[in-house]
Amino acid sequence: MDNNSNHNDANPDASERLGSEPIGRLLLDFSMPAITGMVVNSLYNIIDRIFVGHAVGEMALGGLALVLPLMTIFMAFAVLFGMGAANMISIRLGQQQHEAAESAMNHCFWLLLLSGVLVAFIGPVFMEPLLLLSGGIAGSESIDYAREFMNVYMRGSVFSLFSLGFSHCTRAQGFPGISLIAMLIGGCVNVCLVPLFLFVFHWGVTGAALGTILAQACSSIFLLIFNFSPKASLRIHPFSFRPSIRTVLSLLSFGAAQFIYQLITTLVLVIYNSSMSKYGPEAIGVPEGGDIALSAMNIIMSLLLLIQMPIFGISQGAQPLLGYNHGAEKYQRVIDIFKRAAIVGTCIACAGFLLMEIFSPQIVTLFAPDGSNELLTFTPIAMRFITITMPLLGFHIVASNMFIATGRIKIAILLPALRQFLLLIPMIMVLGKFWGMTGVVVAGPISDILSFVLVVILIRKEFKKLHAKINDNI
Repeated sequence: MDNNSNHNDANPDASERLGSEPIGRLLLDFSMPAITGMVVNSLYNIIDRIFVGHAVGEMALGGLALVLPLMTIFMAFAVLFGMGAANMISIRLGQQQHEAAESAMNHCFWLLLLSGVLVAFIGPVFMEPLLLLSGGIAGSESIDYAREFMNVYMRGSVFSLFSLGFSHCTRAQGFPGISLIAMLIGGCVNVCLVPLFLFVFHWGVTGAALGTILAQACSSIFLLIFNFSPKASLRIHPFSFRPSIRTVLSLLSFGAAQFIYQLITTLVLVIYNSSMSKYGPEAIGVPEGGDIALSAMNIIMSLLLLIQMPIFGISQGAQPLLGYNHGAEKYQRVIDIFKRAAIVGTCIACAGFLLMEIFSPQIVTLFAPDGSNELLTFTPIAMRFITITMPLLGFHIVASNMFIATGRIKIAILLPALRQFLLLIPMIMVLGKFWGMTGVVVAGPISDILSFVLVVILIRKEFKKLHAKINDNI
């Protein structure tokens, strides 16, 4: 048996504890690594924006809003290759096919490397049209800052791809702690370098991009050193493995669902940015209102992401518990696990809601202490509207994993796509056309309410099926 199996099977009762130990303890044990990693990753992006807002100004925040869709696309490819390989690794190791699992990881290595090289050489050529597609306006201050940031970021994108993509492969081998350490290394380096480059060297947005890339480089190098070493269950052999089109296609199919979700997220960001640029001048009442609205959206989206990360961590922690107990036909335990995870997720969402509703002016000042009156007035109002349905997110996010555990994969994929692609995007466009900025701001809450109602209906049906199975087993 391979090293990974030895690692996972050292305790013969390791899997049985999923069906016997107290739910609260299990949920804590399985959720904390995921929560910590996600929050750290989200935090250093927010800290970047705070530093940029202090050192450069509010218009630079608008530039970072324009680069966010492009960075999300890079993340989509890292997820496509990384998650695809990780899923293959888990399955092949479970089937005791060590060589096939190692082949998947080596294919992932080359796909990430080639993608990073292509972005570095080809990306800058198409930067201007890409930024315009992201919602930028030609000649605006925001697009100038975005261009400055992406000039550096694209050339170092290989590190961004490896830091995210290979963390999935490392975790799939049974080393979540190594992935967590890599994220912590990246976060610490970023927090040290970005203020140094901004406040000491005065390199502006270029310094923020360089600090981010160097932080991701440190994280990537740590992960690669581990996966080249004998300590890993699987080893990288970049020149001795046999390339296979079939393996590549399988890898892509395993990562396709998350890749599509990331692309939809990118599209949502683009629609939001375009709407802010279009309706900003009239809504805010100044010619640079589009740039100000972009800066406001950057602040709001950064905070939304930070609050959602712990909920995603709870959801990921609950996933193996739900799956194991459903497979073991312990259906009452499945219901109890879902309820506990949904309650915790909802509590986190409610705490985030209260934070952003009560302290929205102070939060804006944290990002832009010298912000214009227009930014300091518009952002808190938009933040309160956009986050008014945040308490519903905890239940919604956990519900998707419930359907994965019970074998409803199509529904699990449909739920997030429904909210963003079928509801949110059309509503932003339609309501924006009729109500301007007000329509854009209220589109999110309306989409949340409609999708939440559908999720509740589907979960109630799922619970009825589970209760029927419980009664059949009595």
